Amino acid sequence: MKSRRGIQGVASSPAIVGAVTVLVVIVAVFLAYNANNGLPFVSTYNLTARVPNANAIVKGNEVRIGGARVGVVRGVTPVQLKNGQVAAELDLRLDKSAEPVPVDSTMIIRPKSPLGLKYLQIVTGDSSEGFEAGDTIPLAAARPEPVDIDQFFNMFDEPTRNAIQRNLSGFGNALAGRGPQLNNAFGALRRLAENGQPTLRNLVAPGTNFGGFWRALEDLASTVVPVAETQASMFVALDRTFAAFARVSRPFIQEAIVKSPPLLDAAVEDLPAIRPFLRSSERVFTALQPGARALAATSPTINSALRAGIPVLNASPAFNAQLNPTAEALLDFQNEPGVFNGLELLTETNKVLEPGIRFIAPAQTVCNYLSLAFQNFASVASEGNGTGNWLAVLGFDAPDGPNAEALPSSAPANGPNKKNHLHSNPYPNTASPGQVDECEAGNEPYLVGKTVTGNVPGNQGTVTAGQLSKEGEG
Repeated sequence: MKSRRGIQGVASSPAIVGAVTVLVVIVAVFLAYNANNGLPFVSTYNLTARVPNANAIVKGNEVRIGGARVGVVRGVTPVQLKNGQVAAELDLRLDKSAEPVPVDSTMIIRPKSPLGLKYLQIVTGDSSEGFEAGDTIPLAAARPEPVDIDQFFNMFDEPTRNAIQRNLSGFGNALAGRGPQLNNAFGALRRLAENGQPTLRNLVAPGTNFGGFWRALEDLASTVVPVAETQASMFVALDRTFAAFARVSRPFIQEAIVKSPPLLDAAVEDLPAIRPFLRSSERVFTALQPGARALAATSPTINSALRAGIPVLNASPAFNAQLNPTAEALLDFQNEPGVFNGLELLTETNKVLEPGIRFIAPAQTVCNYLSLAFQNFASVASEGNGTGNWLAVLGFDAPDGPNAEALPSSAPANGPNKKNHLHSNPYPNTASPGQVDECEAGNEPYLVGKTVTGNVPGNQGTVTAGQLSKEGEG
């Protein structure tokens, strides 16, 4: 009875009841204030995590695993890595229920709301080993941070907004007043969808490998990444090209497009008939290729011939006027009796003379010997006085010694002094058939102290005195 009275007395005391109430409120406020940092006197699982950029992670933000809250961030501290870069180190206080976090787990900072509030999400791995309390989750476990909504809206900078305005204005002007056409288009879309169902079924069929098509496009896009700048330059050049086309689009390009179908119809009808001509042209041009390659070497000669031929062509009309009377005279001459007998005799004469002419002709055409001989014959008696001309004679004494040229000998002179050596070349090379291509007569050197009978050593070339004088005049 006494104790009950004591309890009733305490409960009936307003001061004691008020003091207890205030104490309970203070404890409740303290617990509510520190709820984000964990309840006091509760065991926790503490870890440290490194991320490249904390980016709006602050003290008190949540740590979640599988969407459930398992702890809080107690603090954020910047740290400098060994490579000189700066990262953020997060002090994590996790519930004991999350212990241990597998060592192959990953982390990602995600937005909790569009207002910018963030939280740290831990994606647990499959490893049987876990981090012990106090360990540090390495920087390699941090995934790239997802794009936030504010970063998404940052791409709409002033140039982009202006471009969007121009696009809206252009599309608006393009669609204005075209309601009936749009209605017809929407009506045709239904038929397109109905008729396109077989095509779509073929596209989604496993045998079509439509997914492989997009993967191939992805590979193609990754292949052209190194030449992105080159492609950008190409598109700039294409813009200039299409701008030039726009200036001539009407009426020139428009007329070309309108007239193209009749042209294609005519080509379909005419090309089969032209095909044999094209085949023949191919053979002709194939046969002309060696000649075309030879033109590169002969073009200077052809150029000179064309320049020299202009005066001849200018005078050709008068020459052509004489061709007809000349042809008639030749025809009358042919009809005269005895002409054929004379031609036959001339043919036989040419056959008889042909071997000698073939041997003698190079002496003149190559070495100019006949012209030199007539020139020397003319100059033999070219000097004289009032009494008469003189005959040019050159006298010399024959050298002395065994088999000297002054007396009959049994062998060619061969010393003993330098002058007593025979030099005789009775058949010098004159570029005739079977001989060396050289003009040896008159060009052979005199070898002092040596006996030389026949052709001298070496090739003396094909230039003679007359040819040298001609080159000098030229």
